[in-house]
Amino acid sequence: MSCEEKLKELGLSLPEAPKPVANYVPVVRVGDLLFLSGVLPSRDGQLVMTGKLGAGLSIEQGRQAAQLAVLNALAIIKAEVGSLDHVQRIVKMIGHIASAEGFGDQPQVLDGASDLLVSVFGEKGRHARVAVGAAELPRHTPVEIELIVQVS
Repeated sequence: MSCEEKLKELGLSLPEAPKPVANYVPVVRVGDLLFLSGVLPSRDGQLVMTGKLGAGLSIEQGRQAAQLAVLNALAIIKAEVGSLDHVQRIVKMIGHIASAEGFGDQPQVLDGASDLLVSVFGEKGRHARVAVGAAELPRHTPVEIELIVQVS
């Protein structure tokens, strides 16, 4: 079963790959590695939510934001290599979580993205990761995700 068929089975589909909002490229390929720029939880160029975890946003809302951000990242990967089936390994994820003072559940928020990657790619989707809290993120987004991905 292809990766996109797995997404459909989960009731999800890839959005259009988001366009950069400043002077950068969404992905840089070096050999068989893709380094993705920070990806936000947006749809059609608009953030689906803003705010901070622990100050108006629940862990479940954060998980949904992380899942949408990683779907956008997958759309960028597909645009770069033609098919998600070229993914050999999700190497590393870095998740920035806009956090109110005292909020310490960043790993649970980032699980929204990690769980999706494992559901789509199986063992190839298991990755190293960092989940960090941030006082503020661009455009007041609650989540920003970076990926390093090995492709064929």
